Amino acid sequence: MYKVKVYVTLRESVLDPQGKAVTHSLHALNYTEVTDVRIGKYMELTIEKSDRNINEIVEEMAAKLLTNPVIEDYRYEVEEVVPQ
Repeated sequence: MYKVKVYVTLRESVLDPQGKAVTHSLHALNYTEVTDVRIGKYMELTIEKSDRNINEIVEEMAAKLLTNPVIEDYRYEVEEVVPQ
């Protein structure tokens, strides 16, 4: 069994209005040292072992459903979990 952590962020070239709103709010709360905020998504997937390569499975899922490849980048970490 695998635990996969997927991190999705907007590409640097894409405007992040939600991040800008959070930056503005932090400045209003006197956290002026914050210069930029980028908002993203975090997902944890538990995947059973199969004959297929785990990286291929995650890449397919990311391309088909988990991300919008036009405006988002992603990275992931795979951890093998030993059932107890």
